Amino acid sequence: MKIQIKRFDKSLPLPEYKTKGAAALDLYSREEVLIKAGEVGYAPLNVAIKLPKDHWALIAARSSLHKEGLMMANGIGVGDSDYCGNDDEYRAALFNFSKKDTTIEKGQRIAQLLVLPIERMEIEEVEKLEGENRGGFGSTGKK
Repeated sequence: MKIQIKRFDKSLPLPEYKTKGAAALDLYSREEVLIKAGEVGYAPLNVAIKLPKDHWALIAARSSLHKEGLMMANGIGVGDSDYCGNDDEYRAALFNFSKKDTTIEKGQRIAQLLVLPIERMEIEEVEKLEGENRGGFGSTGKK
């Protein structure tokens, strides 16, 4: 699969797989961003992306992001295929769950990019589902 990427700051690397077995490309913060304790900050990820037809982008936190006291504020980011303008820079919404202000440095790897195919769902509304009830949300494995 081939995607087109525009970098806003060419002094930073293109997104890249950091190991041979990496599933996602690492994304870098284009700017230094101060995120105050208990608040949300937005880190520009230095890329605008033209996705292949019928694909979408998933932006996830790097697994080490929590060590900074940060998590993705929206869980994951979803990049639609029509978010592809010249100035449509991807950003990470980061929530600082710690009790101290945190600074993301310019060039710090903070997020990961996966590109996945879209499979449109057809919805059929029913009055009853035939599956067995399992006991409610969060009940798997409980006795």
